[in-house]
Amino acid sequence: MPNDENNGNNILTDTFNRHHDYLRISLIDKCNHRCRYCMPSDLKTTYSKTQLMSPDEILSIAQIFVNHGVKKIRLTGGEPLVRKDFGEIVEKLSTLPVKLCLTTNGILLDRYFDVMKTTGLRSVNVSLDTLHKERFIHITQRDEFDKIYSNILQLVDEGFQVKVNVVVMKNVNDDELCDFVELTRELPLHIRFIEFMPFDGNAWSQNKVVNYAEMLTAISEKFDFEKLDDPAHSTSKKFRVKEYKGTFAFITTMSTPFCSDCNRLRITADGKMKNCLFSVNETDLLGPFREGQDLAPIIQACVLDKKAALGGQYDPTSMINRSMILIGG
Repeated sequence: MPNDENNGNNILTDTFNRHHDYLRISLIDKCNHRCRYCMPSDLKTTYSKTQLMSPDEILSIAQIFVNHGVKKIRLTGGEPLVRKDFGEIVEKLSTLPVKLCLTTNGILLDRYFDVMKTTGLRSVNVSLDTLHKERFIHITQRDEFDKIYSNILQLVDEGFQVKVNVVVMKNVNDDELCDFVELTRELPLHIRFIEFMPFDGNAWSQNKVVNYAEMLTAISEKFDFEKLDDPAHSTSKKFRVKEYKGTFAFITTMSTPFCSDCNRLRITADGKMKNCLFSVNETDLLGPFREGQDLAPIIQACVLDKKAALGGQYDPTSMINRSMILIGG
């Protein structure tokens, strides 16, 4: 594997010279929400406990990635906090020299504030697609808005870095863009508007997508904002309304893909490696690991198979992929 002169580690590098130092690990395929754009209505099966990676397996596999240059790990799902051993997993991963992050729907966050603080997990992305309670119930099929919003405010009070992920869908919640931006007046939140993406069973169509340009135009009708610098490998285009405490940004996968600078790899809850969110091929890591095989060459081969963009699937109307809940947010 190519050598990184900065830290001496063998960095996972693909054929387009992209270095991968960010790993997203899905802990479970279950969720306590039923968002239609994420979970197909006919999804009835979930992985058994033996199909999921155990806390020790998660640590051991993550350690291999860290040995090869990974510096940041994000825990996702499904909803990662529904795993009863979430605290144990975080405690184990906190022994690695990485930045730990979490993506969650926020319902159960208050159970884990203490373990998150003691383990150094200070960066949390909370999925929240609407600020209207009745609309929230329609989108998620759950009545948990008040609990989630309270947990977001508590995260802020506790000094966590908080991003709010908003999947924007035409005629569903696209009329709330300015409401979300207004939250950043007094709260140091980082609102991220995400273009609606196609996954198995989520009834995606182009006419449901509100693209980056359309969202920016709508926001500009009410706010005077400035463009912020986007760091290397950023998936979002960042802005701030002048004098506001927070920021807002756009994840533009559908209209302006950011694949050329990608540094991300994924592991699904059942231990499959995806070198791209949209990759068709997946590489089994958990099976070979349980057989005692060396995962390093398996991981490198998967990285080398990474396509230039969008997993090689350039027509969003015919993409082949798992549902989002089975990949990990």
